[in-house]
Amino acid sequence: MTSTTPDSSSATLLAQDGLEAIVIEDTVRWLERAVIGLNLCPFAKGVHVKGQVHYVVSAATEADTLLADVRRELLALSDISPEVRDTTLLMAPRCMADFLDFNDFTALVDDLVQSLDFDGLLQVAFFHPQFQFAGTQLDDVSNCTNRTPYPTLHLLREESIDRAVAVFPEADAIFERNIEVLEGLGTQGWAELDVGARCPVHGVMDRSGEGK
Repeated sequence: MTSTTPDSSSATLLAQDGLEAIVIEDTVRWLERAVIGLNLCPFAKGVHVKGQVHYVVSAATEADTLLADVRRELLALSDISPEVRDTTLLMAPRCMADFLDFNDFTALVDDLVQSLDFDGLLQVAFFHPQFQFAGTQLDDVSNCTNRTPYPTLHLLREESIDRAVAVFPEADAIFERNIEVLEGLGTQGWAELDVGARCPVHGVMDRSGEGK
């Protein structure tokens, strides 16, 4: 499933060029090969198999437009049954190429969630091609736990998280386990998963996620 901003020439161009389909295909490939394939998130397979993941490609080129897209998708997620749409992945291939800009943007999203009174109901997780945890080097493979082909916002239901944690009581150990998995895989192993971006709109990333 895809969504574009109404009456937006850039969104129309994105769809006409076939770039929207590429962004979604790349994201699904990342989800299947990395998140599910490496079991980085034990909750992901269920909603993926049931078709409950909603994929949205934003045509935004600026932060304010992307924030409006986030607002729209938060409202849409809250209005629809979890059986139809449990979670949303919002990809932004045309903006936020710089991770520091994206990191600053996350604060605006958190403020938005609170302003919509969704605190405790919905939350947003953040992923980026150049994601970097504090205290790590850029090329540390541990950063790949939060690296996606494109800047991505993951809209989740708090209720779904609670249910998942209830059936996986050691959820707090997932992060440490993921680091161990990736360190065992190594940077070469991660590159061989081929979960980078094919869409050239940034003009700065090849399929491995490295700058050109």
